[in-house]
Amino acid sequence: MTDDSQHKEAALTVAPIWRRILGRVLGILIIIGAIAAGRAVWQQVSHNPQTDDAEVFANLIGVAPEVSGRIVNIPVHDNQEVKKGDVLFEIDPIPYLFALETAQSQQQALEAQIRDLDRTIGAQTSAIASAKANTKSAQARIESRQAATEAAQASVEEAKAELARAEADSTYATNNLHRLEPLLKKQFVTADLVDQARTAQTVKEKAMQQARARLTLMQADLAAAIGQQHDAEASAEQSNAQLEQSKRSVAIPDPLLAQRAARAAAVKNAAYDLARCKIYAPFDARVTNLTISEGAYARAGQQAFTLIDTRNWWVIANFRETELREIQPGSKADVFVMPAAGAKFEGTVESIGYGVTPDVSLVGSMAQGLPDVQRSLNWVHLAARFPVRIRVTAPTAQAFRVGASAMVVVHSGRQQEVSARASIR
Repeated sequence: MTDDSQHKEAALTVAPIWRRILGRVLGILIIIGAIAAGRAVWQQVSHNPQTDDAEVFANLIGVAPEVSGRIVNIPVHDNQEVKKGDVLFEIDPIPYLFALETAQSQQQALEAQIRDLDRTIGAQTSAIASAKANTKSAQARIESRQAATEAAQASVEEAKAELARAEADSTYATNNLHRLEPLLKKQFVTADLVDQARTAQTVKEKAMQQARARLTLMQADLAAAIGQQHDAEASAEQSNAQLEQSKRSVAIPDPLLAQRAARAAAVKNAAYDLARCKIYAPFDARVTNLTISEGAYARAGQQAFTLIDTRNWWVIANFRETELREIQPGSKADVFVMPAAGAKFEGTVESIGYGVTPDVSLVGSMAQGLPDVQRSLNWVHLAARFPVRIRVTAPTAQAFRVGASAMVVVHSGRQQEVSARASIR
């Protein structure tokens, strides 16, 4: 065999050995790469939990009027975006305008009654003052009549004393005449002395009669004075009675004054109802479920349509309970929504659910009001899913709709801490 042939045979023998070695090396590298890739994926999934079981939602309010009436204007349409303060719809204000005018009229009528009562009270107060003056005047008349009565009584006593003196003088003159007349026959006294005695007896008797007449006159004056005093006392009693009646008849304004607050409240309430005939948007929102038109009768408290609060958007993402340890309030999250395919939005975890509806087959019906997260397989015990509330940082108007599907990736706090330490180093 030649040397060339030997070299060719040796080359053919060595080539399969190298190919086998190279194949084994490549296989080992592929296995190592697969293990590394699997480990990277596992770390990514375990430290950055993600789910596509998520939905977009926002706060909703039902727009309902505070007053009832026929709708006369609806300047918005379904799915329209509105700003805070925009008119949503208007209820016929005429009945409420009439109610306000009626309340104002009743309030004005009450004020007029109060003014009239004030004037009446003023007149009654003047009557009381006049009655008081009459009472004082009557009391003064009583005092005057009492003084006149006392003076008349004194005059009567004086007339009695004068009559007594006149009677005594008349008796003395009569007795003196009777003593002198027998002596005249015996001429012990002169006729002139007897005539003087007879004249004196006549004078004294007339004086006695005058004194008796004066006493009678004084007694009559006393009776008149007593009568006038009684009249003055009766007049005083009448004045006192009129004064008491005037005091009791004074009107009291309290009942009307107590109605002031009620009438003012009625005016304010009517004005409030009138102002509520126009319903305004309480915040920036989007109209939805608008199914009414002008002419419909709206009832107070009955929802007419719905407003979506477009100021804040959230995503509710349901994560397996085994992933919750990697999620904390304040963790950053990436949000992807179906209406904006390929667009990534930033979000922040606000809260993590602490309750869902338990499996009815295990515990029966209970826990009303908890989120109901359905499990896809009933014959395998799956990990429960709990809702995580994520607030979207900068949502766009066109991308976010209530109920839209979303996918969420939460960056765990531990990975963020590791990244921060690496950046510090």
